[in-house]
Amino acid sequence: MKLKELANVIESIAPVPTQDSYDNSGLLVGNMQDEITGALVSLDVTEDVIDEAISLGFNLIICHHPPIFKPLKKLNGSNAVERCIIKAVKNSIALYAAHTNLDNSLKGVNAILAEKLGLKNIAVLQPLKGMLRKIVVFVPESHHDIVRNAMFEAGAGVIGEYDSCSFNTSGKGTFKAGVDTDPFVGNKGELHTESEIKIETILPSWIENKVVNAIRKVHPYEEIAWDSYSLTNEFPQKGAGMYGELPEPVEERIFLEKVKKILNIPFLKHSPLLNRKIRKIGICGGSGNFLIHNAIEQECDVFITGELKYHDYFLTEEKIVLVEAGHYETEQFSKELLYSILKEKFSTFALQISGTNSNPVRYL
Repeated sequence: MKLKELANVIESIAPVPTQDSYDNSGLLVGNMQDEITGALVSLDVTEDVIDEAISLGFNLIICHHPPIFKPLKKLNGSNAVERCIIKAVKNSIALYAAHTNLDNSLKGVNAILAEKLGLKNIAVLQPLKGMLRKIVVFVPESHHDIVRNAMFEAGAGVIGEYDSCSFNTSGKGTFKAGVDTDPFVGNKGELHTESEIKIETILPSWIENKVVNAIRKVHPYEEIAWDSYSLTNEFPQKGAGMYGELPEPVEERIFLEKVKKILNIPFLKHSPLLNRKIRKIGICGGSGNFLIHNAIEQECDVFITGELKYHDYFLTEEKIVLVEAGHYETEQFSKELLYSILKEKFSTFALQISGTNSNPVRYL
């Protein structure tokens, strides 16, 4: 199996263009055309994780945290990152990371955390903006169904839980074919008026080329009139953090004890309890302090994330309980998530969750 096949499945859930601007997701070491003997799924890439892949005879590590996060200026093995990259290259092991693009997915890191916590009615806490476009194409009446369906099949026209969404307007198009053309309708050198349909639909920016190519394959005109616009709409299926509800309200301490047990940690750091039952929960695996105000705006009773700064705790204003549960702990299920995504598609492929504990934090 080629690496590209595995990457395509991951990116159908977590497209690389949805990563945050500072991130470095995607293929970091290797080639998309590499033949893969097996893949190890890990939260981090350490030397021990690479040794584990070598012992299994696997030549791909799929991780959540990209080992190359900051630019590398040299490769002489002077630090852990350089040693990992050198070892991976020497042993022909490809490294693929799904980081904030997996965080920003409605089926990503926060979705599985919400599932583990038993949350229902989940939604994105801070939807992405600037990721949607509107595409408009003008089609002769004889071909509007063919072109529209091709656009839908390429992925356009999805709004929330609805697909095949478009708006269609009838009108008259005019054009004059030049001497070197072969017009579908009309005659060379004569002004022609044609009854046309203006098709408008929405699409994520990263599939625009795919949609345009689909149009070109079925549109009858030599020269296709089409427009593309950037939208300011939020993208509710992509973004940071999530919120959801417990099936029934519970006491704060009972819920926090449940969180400890699910995440398998000895203690939780939290802001002062508010002595009230809680039901609405905000979550963000990893570092999510930038979402505190979003959780308050959504009237969450509790916001759980991996890391908080000292002064973050002053932002509660007795409106919310903040819970700091550990970076590794809140993202540990990403291994299970990536494994299940790939195993569902490639049931017989050699795939294994890493048994190496890569958490650098210890508790006394």
